[in-house]
Amino acid sequence: MDNLRFIRETMERSASFTAVSGWAGFAMGIVALGASWIARGQQTPEGWMATWLTVAAISLVMALVGMTLKSRAAGMPLLSGPGRKFAFSFSPPIAVGGILTVALYMHGQTALLPGMWLLLYGTAVVTGGSHSVRIIPLTGIGFIVMGTAAVLAPASWGDAFMAAGFGGLHLVSGFLIARRHGG
Repeated sequence: MDNLRFIRETMERSASFTAVSGWAGFAMGIVALGASWIARGQQTPEGWMATWLTVAAISLVMALVGMTLKSRAAGMPLLSGPGRKFAFSFSPPIAVGGILTVALYMHGQTALLPGMWLLLYGTAVVTGGSHSVRIIPLTGIGFIVMGTAAVLAPASWGDAFMAAGFGGLHLVSGFLIARRHGG
């Protein structure tokens, strides 16, 4: 029995996390494109942030629902070994992004948020994606490139970078994941 348990645990540790839902990512891209249009019309930093933070919450729910459905269809628990690795690798950059969001807002530096959000989300996707299919970390690299450009570009371009990153990259990678990796 001990040998069987060891074999099962070894196989679980070496498996990839395949429950990332391409269709949920695609939907997140559509929502982000709408948000970029709404956000650019906001008159205050608070309105702008409320738009993007609302979309982040909606996107989180869409991602969780999509992953849950995909893992159930595959007959694999969402928080199996690979799922836990994905979550534990993905979460720290997102938590740091939340802390820095509050700090930058408190110091009136909201112009830096688009680049910082793209950079840290990209970092989360790369680190979480290291336990997943190849397109996931490559998508994360795309977010990092987009975030780098955003922090170096004029602040007025922030919503365009958010649209290109959270909208465009999610649309493309979501479609590719759905097509190549089953939904």
